[in-house]
Amino acid sequence: MKRTALTGLFLTAALLGSPVFAADDLCGANLQTIKDAQASSNTNMSADAKRDLEKSYNEAAAAKAKGDEKTCIELTTKQITALKNIGSGSEGAK
Repeated sequence: MKRTALTGLFLTAALLGSPVFAADDLCGANLQTIKDAQASSNTNMSADAKRDLEKSYNEAAAAKAKGDEKTCIELTTKQITALKNIGSGSEGAK
């Protein structure tokens, strides 16, 4: 019983601790997500969407280089949301 409880506590601590470490570099993770999206969906996007994606990526990378994590996270999160909307077909429907 002790071994099972100890294992359960260890797994719980590991699972709860993981998001904390991941959030430390949310900006970097988001930048990588955008970079991956550029590579994988490059042929499916319009020229305007590609331009916006590259502009957002460059602005966010510049913000990160300046140490402005908040701006980087805001820019990348907004762009990732826009990418998801393009993929779902809800972009442009007015």
